[in-house]
Amino acid sequence: MEIGKTLKAKLVGLALVGALLAGNMALATGPWLVRLADTGPVSAGFWRLFLALPFLVLLARANGQKMGGMPRKTLILVGLGSVAFALDLASWHVGIGLTRLGNATLFGNAGSIILLFWGFVMARMLPRGLEWMAIVCALGGAAILLGRSLEISTETFVGDLFCLAAGLLYAVYLLTLKGARSHFGSWSLLAWVSLFGSPVLLLVALIAGEPIWPTDWTPILILFVTSQLIGQGLLVFAMRHFTPLVIGLALLTQPAIAAVIGYGIFGEVLTGLDIVGMILLGSALVLSRIAAQTDRVHASKRL
Repeated sequence: MEIGKTLKAKLVGLALVGALLAGNMALATGPWLVRLADTGPVSAGFWRLFLALPFLVLLARANGQKMGGMPRKTLILVGLGSVAFALDLASWHVGIGLTRLGNATLFGNAGSIILLFWGFVMARMLPRGLEWMAIVCALGGAAILLGRSLEISTETFVGDLFCLAAGLLYAVYLLTLKGARSHFGSWSLLAWVSLFGSPVLLLVALIAGEPIWPTDWTPILILFVTSQLIGQGLLVFAMRHFTPLVIGLALLTQPAIAAVIGYGIFGEVLTGLDIVGMILLGSALVLSRIAAQTDRVHASKRL
């Protein structure tokens, strides 16, 4: 009997690890698909959210998550957060077309590092322990990657800046929706974000004069399925079962896979210095998640 329970627990654990890795792997293909889309980059973001909307509503209802009953103040915050997310997606998709895929993925995921910096500003205190390590790794890695991009071309450097701006906007999105997450399920919030964010992306795409309607739907359909449904779905399912360290380490599969795709398909060669920069910035992503979790534990102990 005990052997059966142990085996079952191991199988469940393996399934959760598989879901976490598969979710990150699905998301890692996003930049490649954005480049393949024959719409504009912002238009691809619009279709990614718009096509996923009905499926997100169904998933929210299937998981017993309410879609209505949101207080006016919360709804306004969700609306503002959705605008930030839409602009994050627009900035990131533009950057993907200009810089290397590995850089785009790392800088686009820099939201957790930016939140760490924001926490110091709000608390008016200096970093400590792992926080210093995260800052040093982040600044060192970013400096190396930005410097290397500038060596390649001004366009590549500008692409990095677009992706960094996306990371900043994603941090704004996380901060704005922080309160709503405690009252509404992940699927219902994603549905609301898609509802508010889709028109913003469509408007930006129209202002930019991008082609909206794709002639080849394949990249767009794969993008919304892998990024919004499979990628987000598996992460929502798996992330609550793991520590920030494991989540941060799994996150590193995204830039690794993106860099391999960039090299294999687009000929984006990485030098030893590039790899050092990516390792430093990746380490900062992991350390920032651990530091944030440590701060929450300390805060709960003080209550």
